[in-house]
Amino acid sequence: MYQVCVCYVLRERAGRTEVLLGRKKHGLGEGYYVGLGGKLEPGERAVDAAVREVFEESGLVVVADELDPRGVLSYHFPHRESWSQESSVFVTRRFEGDPVASDELDPEWFALDEVPYAQMWDDAKRWLPAVLAGGTAHRTFVFGEDLATVVSERPSVA
Repeated sequence: MYQVCVCYVLRERAGRTEVLLGRKKHGLGEGYYVGLGGKLEPGERAVDAAVREVFEESGLVVVADELDPRGVLSYHFPHRESWSQESSVFVTRRFEGDPVASDELDPEWFALDEVPYAQMWDDAKRWLPAVLAGGTAHRTFVFGEDLATVVSERPSVA
């Protein structure tokens, strides 16, 4: 199981909180909206990978000390083990720059009540609303044969 990270960048705009998501252009999750993030490099801490990935995928600059750890999610794909991963989740409200498209993602801001859960991985609707509202998530998800549908979930050890 490989290690990944995801960072949800939040901002206030016209009295509403918005989150930056990106539509994946290719690879695992192509076409889905996802948080900014990716695989950890050998020896890299999750928080440092999140800083690097946010910049690589959106051009935004975030600082490790400003990332709020919100949990760890485990994803199991019994029908394609190479996809199984463990993800460290971060949230930040501090960033510099304006998001720009990258080879990986087309970034887009969404009001929290307009997050396109139907166009995201199946697990997102089960934990992301609480994280965006200030909570944490420590869950394990198992995906079915279609590699898209959650067939079971359970709490993980925090």
